[in-house]
Amino acid sequence: MSTKAPTVADLLAEADAAGHDHALTEKNSGLQHIHNHATGGIVWFPTWKKFRETADWDDAVAAASKDLSASSSSSTEEAGAALVAAELEALLKRAAESSDATIFVQENLTPYLTRTWAVGDAVAQSGGAELPAGAPSSAIFADYPYEVYTQEGGVFATTLWNDIIDARRNHALAEEAARKALKPVSRKALKNAARKAARR
Repeated sequence: MSTKAPTVADLLAEADAAGHDHALTEKNSGLQHIHNHATGGIVWFPTWKKFRETADWDDAVAAASKDLSASSSSSTEEAGAALVAAELEALLKRAAESSDATIFVQENLTPYLTRTWAVGDAVAQSGGAELPAGAPSSAIFADYPYEVYTQEGGVFATTLWNDIIDARRNHALAEEAARKALKPVSRKALKNAARKAARR
């Protein structure tokens, strides 16, 4: 009797419930983790290898294949490259506009990682190639800014994590600068500026 494959959500819930020995949990589960220092929590995510063993993988690859076939690109590789680039841009835009980057990254990191790996796998399947298994990775990631398969996806996750936090921080700084630029100048500041100009 075959055992039903777990979903990604099952694996993450088990890791959250496993207690404080994160290294042991990582070793036994096929997951990796990042410490969210802002919240004091742990964010778990599957490796690309583990994702392929879950009940979600077939559906994710089928959904990616459907999106690729709807593309007007001349090849599946081009369609895949355009798709991952557009989805990354959309993710970072949403991250920049989020009210809390640490909550945003906790909610969006795993779905984005697994979606990106699914697109890579869908492209490989469409051309009858073997599934990507680390460097050199799929051609669709040639211009992509992350090492998608290095350390089983750990490098991808941590770099993306930092970029999401930075996107929110940079957006907040830009908003603050814009607010300051729009502030009405006080009469006192105008007088001081006039005095300085008169001294020159």
